[in-house]
Amino acid sequence: MFELCFLGTSASAPSIERNMTSTLLVHEGQRFLLDCAEGTQRQILQSGLGFKDLRRVLLTHGHLDHILGLGGIVSTFGRWEAISRIEIFGGRWAIDRVRDLMKVVLRGKEVDIDIEYVEVKPGVLIEEKNLTISAFPVIHRGSGCFGYVFQEKTKCPFLVEQAEALGVPAGPERKRLVAGETIMLADGRSVKPEDVLGAPVPGTKLVYVGDIARTDEVLAPARGADALVMEATYITEDAETARRYGHITAAEAAGCARDAQVKQLYLTHISRRYSSAMIDAEARAIFPNTMVASDLDRAVVRRGVGNE
Repeated sequence: MFELCFLGTSASAPSIERNMTSTLLVHEGQRFLLDCAEGTQRQILQSGLGFKDLRRVLLTHGHLDHILGLGGIVSTFGRWEAISRIEIFGGRWAIDRVRDLMKVVLRGKEVDIDIEYVEVKPGVLIEEKNLTISAFPVIHRGSGCFGYVFQEKTKCPFLVEQAEALGVPAGPERKRLVAGETIMLADGRSVKPEDVLGAPVPGTKLVYVGDIARTDEVLAPARGADALVMEATYITEDAETARRYGHITAAEAAGCARDAQVKQLYLTHISRRYSSAMIDAEARAIFPNTMVASDLDRAVVRRGVGNE
């Protein structure tokens, strides 16, 4: 299960209703900040989620409307929060720009924080007990632009009734079976993991895409995802402008969601020239399971039971 909070949903510049792009993703207590526009730390406070355990930032690319908030975040962490270390992931171009930004923020000794810069390459970035985060390249303007796949591990459910029928006692024996070990019961019978484990159940899959000029690169990584988050900067009547600036339309985002057979589409990075209703109408005509995110909207993404 993943929890999303859309901290900022505007494209390029803020509007009265929308701050610029940033999203907070929570998985089993871990927090990941996806992009970090100017004003993000205030949005985090407005959300009520706070800064606790926020130690990883994943950047989709290096444009200023996606990175400028890092100066404020790092300054706040270094001065006031009980966070002494932060990891910033991004393509080489994005990392180089953030390093330049931090030369100003960290000048002198006012801010004390350890920053680890991780240059993103296609493939697995983070692998933990129940989560794998992978990056895939996308086309925008400039080099080193990436989308991210958050994938829970596939699990085989433990069949309690089957275990009880076989006489497997509750406790360490069951944990060993779940871990893939064969155990020996007190009466000398052996029980294999496959005797008490059900068929594999894929974990929840969420795909996050920032600014993008075309959707081809998203189809394979997003295939069958429980949720896809991507931009909808323009509508079809302004497709020519979208091409000029390396963006897509709401219709193209919806077409990508449909073709990739995702379950839910969340649209963000909305130009100030459009209302949510305009974006919503264009996208839903192609992919009904669409939500146009507003600032501080929250969503829960679960496998196979729909999203909230």
